[in-house]
Amino acid sequence: MKSIFDLDERVVAAGSYLLGFITGIVVLVLEKSNRFVRFHALQSIVTFGALAIIIGALDLLGGIIGIIPLLGWAVAFIIGLIVKLIGLVGVVAWLWLMYSSWKGREFRVPIIGDIVWAQVNK
Repeated sequence: MKSIFDLDERVVAAGSYLLGFITGIVVLVLEKSNRFVRFHALQSIVTFGALAIIIGALDLLGGIIGIIPLLGWAVAFIIGLIVKLIGLVGVVAWLWLMYSSWKGREFRVPIIGDIVWAQVNK
């Protein structure tokens, strides 16, 4: 099935993950009717937007706590490890979501996917 710019819907859906929530926003604004593409675009926005907020908040917290001598440094180090782990999970999710949408699957990220699906099908 075709989508915006007369492209295959699988290409557009995979492209909605390409630059995270940024391409998700662009695709969601441009695509008005294809639910498969709109689902993946909105899932990209919510998933990678949430990851960006979580990583940013943890980085800020680590920076603030890191000011405290000794114990603060240890806690900031642990927070830094958590941020790196979340980033790794984000990269794996990014690759999986692009691959799944390219294959024509509507893989739903746990919790987020069901909320997005309900929103797209209103």
